[in-house]
Amino acid sequence: MTGPVWCWQEIIEKFIVIEIIQLDTCIVRCLYSTPVYPANIYLIQLAKPTIPIYIYRKWAFRSNKLILPLSIPRKKEVFGITKHINACALDNRQTEEITLDDPYTVPYRGIYAVCDAKNEYAEIIEHSNCYSGAAWSLYHYAKAPLILKARSTGNMIRYFMKTGTSKLELKPSVAAAGIESVIVQGDEVEITYAGLGGGGVGATRCRALADGVLSYRISESGGERCAKGAVVVPRRDRVLIGIDDTDSKDIGATWTLTHNIAKELDCQEAVYLSHALVQLFPVPEKTQNCMSTVLEFGCVDEKAKSKLVDSFKKALEKYSASRETGLVVLSDFYAKGLYSYSNRCRTERVSKADTLRCAEENNVEVLLDGNGVIGALASLPWFGRPEESIVPGTEIKPMSLEKTN
Repeated sequence: MTGPVWCWQEIIEKFIVIEIIQLDTCIVRCLYSTPVYPANIYLIQLAKPTIPIYIYRKWAFRSNKLILPLSIPRKKEVFGITKHINACALDNRQTEEITLDDPYTVPYRGIYAVCDAKNEYAEIIEHSNCYSGAAWSLYHYAKAPLILKARSTGNMIRYFMKTGTSKLELKPSVAAAGIESVIVQGDEVEITYAGLGGGGVGATRCRALADGVLSYRISESGGERCAKGAVVVPRRDRVLIGIDDTDSKDIGATWTLTHNIAKELDCQEAVYLSHALVQLFPVPEKTQNCMSTVLEFGCVDEKAKSKLVDSFKKALEKYSASRETGLVVLSDFYAKGLYSYSNRCRTERVSKADTLRCAEENNVEVLLDGNGVIGALASLPWFGRPEESIVPGTEIKPMSLEKTN
């Protein structure tokens, strides 16, 4: 038998060498212990008894009270040795020596700064590549003075905070990292991070190398250092798109269609931030579950918003399976003027006339005014709250401007 090269010495130092005396009855006898070196090896599985054995030429190697981190080969070449033994060649691609260009950095996918009209408040939204590291940041960053509320939505960590500068008092294991300042300068936002040890690596290189970062300044990080880094990102306005009634009794689903369109339109100028399904009061005209959808984007300017909205409307008209589709758009940091209306739509039937009046009062653009406009408008304030918005009857409450973490 021949097989691919498998390098063992980095996995384990010793195996017990076993000679297979009689393959047909699976009788084995332990001979002696020896280090194992690169060799042509096959992974075999004994049916009676079921014992993993690693065979090289006429020898088989079995671990001694150790668990081997071996995965199932991507392509199994299975063949029979006897009626009780099967073997498959180990894929040598799983054992290649790897080279890491930057072993101590996990760049974020993106960092986005969404600001209110007066630039007094901002929501820093970080798209993580390693959720456990982001969860660590969430716990520690929440204690920073400027941060009023911190939460996660999937692999997005969101920090609702005041703009300005603060003083961080970093303490190992307790408050080991944080956001020191958020300064809005025209169409750009500078965010300054600081952290101890591994938190310093996250505060510097991991965020500096995120997609969309315009520029950065970072200190040395890692080990026991206290590190600091500042990144400059585009200032963004929140653009909310509400949709309902794109399906029929036969085909379609609003949540899937809207997500797929949003993914296609996602770009640095108009980044796709969140998608939430909103449970509504089950009116008789519903398709089935009576839910609408809100999409959240962060746009760098009016040109980006206009292109996004026009493209979205065109795609929705192309793929919607309903003549009653509702499509509304709102550029607003909070959408708090719609809280009362949305709560009504989740507990009672609301007329289309009330909907259009509420939309006009809150500067909401109505782009498609089918009956779905009722649920589309109700969805807007639920952006970034996908776990709450699906619960029937749950009231949306005003965002607190006091520190809650």
